[in-house]
Amino acid sequence: MLPEKKQVLIVDDEPNLRKILAAQLSRDGYDVLLAEDGSEGLALLREHHIDLVVTDLKMPKVDGMTLLREALKEAPDLPIVMITAHGTVDTAVEALKLGAFDYLTKPFDKDEVRQVVAKALRTRQLSNEEATQEIRDVPGARFGIVGESTGLTDIYSVLERVADSPTTVLITGESGTGKELVARALHDHSSRKGKPFIKVNCAAIPKELIESELFGYERGAFTGAVTSKPGRFELANGGTLFLDEIGEIPVEMQVKLLRALQESEFERVGGIKTIRVDVRLVAATNRDLKKLIAAGVFREDLFYRLNVVSIRLPALRERSSDIPLLVDHFLAKFNERLKKDVKGVEGESLDLLSAYSWPGNIRELENVMERAVLFCDAQKLRVEDLPVELRGISQSVAPPADGGGSGDVALPAEGGLKEHVKVAMTRLERDIVSRALKQTSGNVTHAARLLKISRKGLQLKMKELGLREGSGEKSE
Repeated sequence: MLPEKKQVLIVDDEPNLRKILAAQLSRDGYDVLLAEDGSEGLALLREHHIDLVVTDLKMPKVDGMTLLREALKEAPDLPIVMITAHGTVDTAVEALKLGAFDYLTKPFDKDEVRQVVAKALRTRQLSNEEATQEIRDVPGARFGIVGESTGLTDIYSVLERVADSPTTVLITGESGTGKELVARALHDHSSRKGKPFIKVNCAAIPKELIESELFGYERGAFTGAVTSKPGRFELANGGTLFLDEIGEIPVEMQVKLLRALQESEFERVGGIKTIRVDVRLVAATNRDLKKLIAAGVFREDLFYRLNVVSIRLPALRERSSDIPLLVDHFLAKFNERLKKDVKGVEGESLDLLSAYSWPGNIRELENVMERAVLFCDAQKLRVEDLPVELRGISQSVAPPADGGGSGDVALPAEGGLKEHVKVAMTRLERDIVSRALKQTSGNVTHAARLLKISRKGLQLKMKELGLREGSGEKSE
């Protein structure tokens, strides 16, 4: 498949700091882009597929806070790490409440940078795998959720009763069913909606860091703790704390979490002062917590404290009657995002979409619709616009509908399944890359954004597939 390197944008007006961070992150295997102020950073964000932003707070022209607000308007799930000096820590904490992922306090060491960057990227990856993007202002939607099936109407009834209450809620369901969407609905339809909504993916945090992440730490608590730092419980004070993948919290941390939930108080790592907070907790998991309890890796008392109100999200295959509504929603969404004008979905295509089992649930459907709209050259989505897993395995060795220039990849006369799959995948990759370049009039930068890979990765794939020569590629 297409190789993918994560792209990190560094925005700082200090040339030496840019150089040091760029050198370290490049050694760690990331593609690095540099900007010397927020204005240049925003321009690069709009031209490239950026996976993470590391930005200084104090900069000329456009400062870090403005960059944070503007970047999150365009990409709400983009992780942004703020760089701050000792005198601006309070501002950095405010940035976290506005949606920044974390902050680094000068001076910082390379291990601290490495941990924060890796955690931010891992959190985004898990979030993309697990939660659908927020669906708001959708005609006919309730609580921002699209669907009218029996399973969802039961959930709507529960949300109406518990949204505006301090009650702890445990959301369960398979990956991709939209657990974060429900957590956000609980917050947005409560009296806390003007307060912070802080989300933590417990699976993305190394177990040795989970305590300081949740409860914060005092200066000198451990090597590298050059200043005090609030945890997620403090940042969520007055609002909602969403703990995703709660089943991944280590057993030794579960006692302290249980106490924080029961008493609404805790101490920072290395601290002696008791901190009281007013936090509404929403937890989520795709694992069976009762099985974890039986295995001795999850505390039974914590489970009962979390399971005050339980909401189970049905898998998409259990609510197939909602698929046409979701297809219409995603069609409108990606028409707007990709500047397309696909009028609808052909009957046979909708039948295939409705009949598929969707192991990745709504997230998979969303990704399929984005790809289908991107490559659709007709007024309606056709069967040939859908991926091969929906059309049947026999389609994977058929020539592309438009020729695609890939007919030169012949099916081997001999060989086993692996050889046939390799040939089919090469043909499919060449077809996808060719269509992306056609869609963007040969602009490699824009094609890379559509395919969600780095520009360098796309260039390497083009060379591998023989698409460099005569492709008319452009960089801008």
